[in-house]
Amino acid sequence: MKQSIWIASIAMLVTGAAAVAASDPGYDRVAGRAHASRSEVIAPHAMAATSQPLATQVALDILKAGGSAVDAAIAANATLGLMEPTGNGIGGDLFAIVWDAEKKELVGLNASGRAPQAMTLEYFQEKGFEKIPPFGPLPVSVPGTVDGWFQLHGRYGRLDMKDILAPAIAYAREGFPVSEVIAHYFQSNKARIGHFPGFSETYMPNGDVPRKGEMFRNPRLANTLEAIGEKGRDEFYKGDIAKRIDAYMAEQGGLLNYDDLAAHESEWVTPVSTNYRGWDVYELPPNGQGIAALQILNLLEGYDLAAMGFGSAEYIHTLVEAKKLAFEDRAKFYADMDFVDVPVETLISKDYADDRRTLIDADKASTSLPAGDAKLENGDTIYLTVADADGNMVSLIQSNYRGMGSGMTPGDLGFILQDRAELFALDASHANVVAGGKRPFHTIIPAFVMKDGEPLISFGVMGGAMQPQAHAQIVINMIDFGMNLQEAGDAARINHTGSSQPTGSAMTDGGVVHLETTFSTETREALEAMGHRLGNSNGSFGGYQAIMWDKEQGVYYGASEVRKDGQAAGY
Repeated sequence: MKQSIWIASIAMLVTGAAAVAASDPGYDRVAGRAHASRSEVIAPHAMAATSQPLATQVALDILKAGGSAVDAAIAANATLGLMEPTGNGIGGDLFAIVWDAEKKELVGLNASGRAPQAMTLEYFQEKGFEKIPPFGPLPVSVPGTVDGWFQLHGRYGRLDMKDILAPAIAYAREGFPVSEVIAHYFQSNKARIGHFPGFSETYMPNGDVPRKGEMFRNPRLANTLEAIGEKGRDEFYKGDIAKRIDAYMAEQGGLLNYDDLAAHESEWVTPVSTNYRGWDVYELPPNGQGIAALQILNLLEGYDLAAMGFGSAEYIHTLVEAKKLAFEDRAKFYADMDFVDVPVETLISKDYADDRRTLIDADKASTSLPAGDAKLENGDTIYLTVADADGNMVSLIQSNYRGMGSGMTPGDLGFILQDRAELFALDASHANVVAGGKRPFHTIIPAFVMKDGEPLISFGVMGGAMQPQAHAQIVINMIDFGMNLQEAGDAARINHTGSSQPTGSAMTDGGVVHLETTFSTETREALEAMGHRLGNSNGSFGGYQAIMWDKEQGVYYGASEVRKDGQAAGY
C-alpha cells in the first residue's frame, strides 16, 4: 500500500513538472535545452577541465595541495601523456596561454620543437621525396613539451616538480583502467606504427594494446618522469635521456640527434587578438594556426548570424566560405616567424576582413580556390585548462601529431617521438619550406577570451584543422546564439576539409562539408543546392574543454567535451 502511494506521488510530481514546463516559458531543465548534454559545473575556488577524469582529479589534488594553476596543468598533462598516449606525451610539443592574476597580464608560451639541423630541403630532394613521410624516423622534430613544462613552472610554479609529476608516476607504476575512446585509438595506432622498434615492448606488454577497462602500466615512462622530476629539464635535453634518444634515432636512420636536443629552448610570446562583438579573443601567433580563428571571426562579424539561426543552411554556408578564405591565407603565409615575415597584423585586421569578405557569394559555394592535400585534417591532441583560487588561468594544448606520433619509441623510455616535421613543405618558394632549426607549421592552438580587460574564458578544441573552425564556432555559439559554456561545446559542429595546405597542396573542388548528425535534412539539401559537397557525419569534430570566470559572483564555470572521456570539476 505504501509503495503504491509512493509511486502515485512520484507520478504526480512528474506530471506536475511536465505541466510547468509546458506552461512556463522560463522553465528550463538541462535535458530540455536544445544543445546541452549536461549542466555546467560551477565551483567557488578552482576548476580543472581535461579529457580524462583521472587527470582532472590529479589537477584538483595538486591545487588542494597548494599548487598553482600551472602546477596543476603540468600534472594533468603528465597524467594524460600516460593515459592518452594516443594523442600526447613528452615526445611532442606544447603551447599555452596564461592569465597572471597578480600582474594582470596575458602571456603565451610557444614550446614547439625545431627541425633537426640535418633536415634540409636538399636532403629530401637528393633522396627523391615529393613529401615528408608521415611515420618513421624522418618526420621527427625536437620534442618541446618538457622544456615547456619547466618554462611554465619556473615562472608560475609553487610546488616542487617531483611532487607535480608524482601522480603520473604512481599511475604509471600501479596502472589505470583504459577508457573506451582511448582503447579505440590504441587499435588504430597499432595498425600503422605498431611494427616500429620499441612500440610493442612499451604499449603491448601482454601481446596486444590495452582494451577498454584493462589495467595498463607503463613503468618505463614512470622511470623517465622520475628522472625528469629529480634532475630537471636538462636530463631530457642534455642528459642520459637525450643520449638514449640520440642512439635510438641513429639506429633508425633518423635526423634528430643529441645536438638538436641540447640546443632547444621554448619562446615566450605575446598573444594576438581581435574583438568579436565585445569579446577580445586571443590566440598565439604563427608558427601555429591560431590566427585563422581570428580571421574567421572578423569575416563573420559582418553578418547577422543570430538572424540566420543556428543550424540554418545560410549560417553554415557563410561559416564555411569564411573558413575557406582564412585557410587560403593559412596555406600561403603561416610559418615560423624566425624565418619568415608573417603579416599578422594585416591578416587579423578589420580592414583586411572587409576586403576579403567581398569574395563570399551569399548563394553559391566557392569551388575554384586553389586547394588539395588533406593531411592536416589529422591531429589527435589533448587540450586542458585549469584555474586556481588566486584567479590564475591556464589554457594548454599538447600533441604528438597523427595520434601517437612517428612510431619512434626510443629504448625503454616509455614514450613515442612526434612526427610534426611532416608538415613542412618541400617547395623552395613556400613560406613553410623545410629548413634545419626551423619550427614546422603547427596545428595545435590554445585560446583565451577577455572582456573589458578582465579574464573571461580559457578554452580550446583539439583536432587538427578543425581547431580554428571550432574556436570560431564556440565563440559564435555563445555570443550570437546565446548558448552557455557547456552548450557551446555540445552543439553540433561543422567541419570543412580540403582547403589549401601549408605543405603546398591546393584546393581545386571546394572541399567537403562534414555535419554532425543532428543537422536537418532540409539544411543538408539546401547546402547541396548551393554547390557544397557533404561528407559523412562521423568525422573529426574535435574535443572541447573550457573554464569561465564569473567576476560578479566570484565563481568558475567548467565545461567538458561530450565527444570524449573528459570531465570538468572544481572545489
